[in-house]
Amino acid sequence: MQHVLIIGATSGMAMEVAKLYAERKCRLFLVARNSEKLAAVESDLKARGAESVAAQVVNLDETDKHPALVAAARDFLGQLDVVLIAHGVFPEQAKCESDYRLTESVLRTNLLSPISLCTHLANVMQAQGGGTLAVISSVAGDRGRQSNYVYGSSKAGLSAFLSGLRARLAPRGVNVITIKPGFVDTAMTAAIKKGPLFASAANAAAGIVRAIDARRSIAYVPWFWWGIMLIIKHIPEVIFKRLKF
Repeated sequence: MQHVLIIGATSGMAMEVAKLYAERKCRLFLVARNSEKLAAVESDLKARGAESVAAQVVNLDETDKHPALVAAARDFLGQLDVVLIAHGVFPEQAKCESDYRLTESVLRTNLLSPISLCTHLANVMQAQGGGTLAVISSVAGDRGRQSNYVYGSSKAGLSAFLSGLRARLAPRGVNVITIKPGFVDTAMTAAIKKGPLFASAANAAAGIVRAIDARRSIAYVPWFWWGIMLIIKHIPEVIFKRLKF
């Protein structure tokens, strides 16, 4: 039986990941800021067969609450076999361009909050000598695009942080996975026109759990985004800056 902590548990992909672990009869500790949604998820996971489930409501932007949150999860679970950090926001780029405070809030939620959580979790997992820390970043962090460079920069910073953390923790038996989803059909992308590159949240979750099971370092979800981003990263800048996407 695995002991699983899911942070941002009411997000589309995280809920689907939680279902998969519930079906494995795992012990789950859930964290989110919406109490009603969190209670509904908790009830659903118990019905799906989870060995036990506990939940805590926290505004994850309040980083001073992170040490107590990690301690509560460890106390309930006993150990942290799998941790998934899945919270984040997807802002309107145009609004960020005219409002620095909005940009700052995006960076707080998408970059600083996960970094704070990873800092505390890394020390706990290093002390226990094992476990997997999986964090949802994005393909948008692979290269800044004019249509979403504020969001992309928050994810680029997160991916760079995780790369260093992975190297630090690998000799201690802790695996750090950078999850890089492409387009996933969730509430976060509701305003985006859907196309053939969109994956369902359930399919994305299956890819995330496979990556955790395989102790991958970086996982593009779905897998074909690796090839797409390889091409995008190698477009010469003189051409790239003229592209309207």
